[in-house]
Amino acid sequence: MVDDINELLDNYDFNRSEKEEFFSFIMPIISHEEFIKRYNALEYPHHDNISLGYHILSDAMVTYKLIKNKEKYNNVDLKTAVIIAMFHDLYELPWQNSPIKKEYFTNKHGFTHPIEAVINAITWYPEYFENKEMAYMIIDGIIHHMYPFPVKSARKEIEKLELNNLKKYKNLLPKYKNMIIESTNRNKLFNLSISRSVYLEGRIVSKADKQVSLSKELKSINSLQSLITGKLRYK
Repeated sequence: MVDDINELLDNYDFNRSEKEEFFSFIMPIISHEEFIKRYNALEYPHHDNISLGYHILSDAMVTYKLIKNKEKYNNVDLKTAVIIAMFHDLYELPWQNSPIKKEYFTNKHGFTHPIEAVINAITWYPEYFENKEMAYMIIDGIIHHMYPFPVKSARKEIEKLELNNLKKYKNLLPKYKNMIIESTNRNKLFNLSISRSVYLEGRIVSKADKQVSLSKELKSINSLQSLITGKLRYK
């Protein structure tokens, strides 16, 4: 995986010092078995033949470069922004070719996967959530990375969201549950939250995610069809 990442870093014009810094941010994350699993395109396809792990890394690299290349982002917490990017799509199960049927339309992948990603990130990487302020910055960035696409409001009835990792949610400490509920209830319209992240770090990740998805990955009819149907036909 490290060789693949180095090649991808070259594609994004990282110099040697930038590579070293970037690797120092991501190594504890990519070494986890759950991330390694998501790097396999057959197990976790994301857009077309791109794996979920590859997509996450691309988002993190674009996030890094956006911050490094713009003076207006000089005061942004670079490491935290990269961490948000590395966690933003750690959802539970592949959304493409999924046999799981959701009872409610707004419980489908697009509306709920940021919540699943937050739950998994806290579960697998608890050390990043020990500081309360940092924890909420990461959680809020993940929750709203799809903006302006809405995320389902968790409220107090999160059990009704049909999450694929609800058991993990139930095992979270109350403080994290409250952060998730608070973030998903901001600017709520009916049962959906339409809000960008409170923090600039999260907003930059949201911008990077769209750049990667629209300009780098969604280039074939196959990948565009899969967004609508949820079915991916491998080449």
